Amino acid sequence: MDVQELRKEFTQLGEKVYDRPLVYLDNAATSLRPRSVVGKWVELSERYSANIHRAVHHISSVATEEYEHARETVAAYLNVSPKEIIFTSGTTASVNLAAFSFGEAFVGEGDEIIVSESEHHSDLVPWQMMCERKRAVLKVLKVDEEGRLRVDELGSMITPSTRLVCVTHVSNVLGLVNPIKEIAGICHSHGCRLLVDGAQGAVHEHPDLRDLDCDFYAFSGHKMYAAPGTGVLYGKKELLDAMPPYMGGGEMVGNVKWSGTTYAPVPLKFEAGTQNFAGAPTFVPAIRMLELMEDIEIERNTDEITEYLLEELPKIPGLRLYGIPGEACGQDFRKVPLFSFSVEHCHHEDLALILDKMGIALRSGQMCAEPLMDRYGVTGMLRASFAPYNTMEEAVYFLDSLKKAIIMLEA
Repeated sequence: MDVQELRKEFTQLGEKVYDRPLVYLDNAATSLRPRSVVGKWVELSERYSANIHRAVHHISSVATEEYEHARETVAAYLNVSPKEIIFTSGTTASVNLAAFSFGEAFVGEGDEIIVSESEHHSDLVPWQMMCERKRAVLKVLKVDEEGRLRVDELGSMITPSTRLVCVTHVSNVLGLVNPIKEIAGICHSHGCRLLVDGAQGAVHEHPDLRDLDCDFYAFSGHKMYAAPGTGVLYGKKELLDAMPPYMGGGEMVGNVKWSGTTYAPVPLKFEAGTQNFAGAPTFVPAIRMLELMEDIEIERNTDEITEYLLEELPKIPGLRLYGIPGEACGQDFRKVPLFSFSVEHCHHEDLALILDKMGIALRSGQMCAEPLMDRYGVTGMLRASFAPYNTMEEAVYFLDSLKKAIIMLEA
């Protein structure tokens, strides 16, 4: 499959914006959905709309089979057990679940949680809330000027009171791939656990969680071509077994009596209420699409776009690119095709509005990472994030349009 064939699967790429062909470069926020994903959602909605796990009638049985097949597919993609896969509504829900339940089971007054400086708010605010509730201490693992995580400082930050380290696999602002396997080794050698925000990593890295050896891994469906409102929390089974439920309600119970309630085994213990039975099965065609994208020609196209923009963006006068690949702290930091930058004398939203008129969809603002904006002394950035269906022609058009937009604002 080449890129042009791949693009035919994503009908939204045929849309026009202000009479210009859409150039969709906001993939880090939400990816487009292929026809196979839309078709699966429509099939479940039109033909098999019924609550799962509960009823014995045929429609419910089919819906349940589709839902559990999705769990098995996700588990196989990550190289873990289906019993370690919890379906949620997205990365935010996954991290909040982990923060509450892990905190209740393992965190006490004076204990410590370490969160990296490059985290999305969804992997920061839940830990702030948990620390406030449990009277625990939140510590920050810094990044350097290039955006590379100071992995060399992690070992000295961990104390006997450290219960968990939280890092992103791939920063949604910096686009750098953090060395998760090495970080997991540091954490475990010091007796603490590791949670990874995989919202971007699940898309770009095809993570083997057995090899990475993290304790938790959270991600969203809407960033990896599946339906919105879908997400996953992976957790090592021994931890999930020891953690209390996040929510109570139907389906997560064993027996309910006035004298007390017992809980269902994992993963159902963490899936209270009516689940997204039309959305979760779209993980199956979405993962099939991800696997199709693991094609030499398609990957070469993405690599060429990344190299082109890494070389050309810094040539623009006044432009600062954040997240520079290279070696630091004994680790090699690679970059995915995600480019956040600021331009002197040009507000990021003004640039985004002009580029929108040229048919280019990008993200502007703080990217839900305000502490990282503060670290670099900016109020916001502009971000162009590419997917395998984007072309070199679109990259060139984006760069030329950006230069024009800058000239317009400086005139």
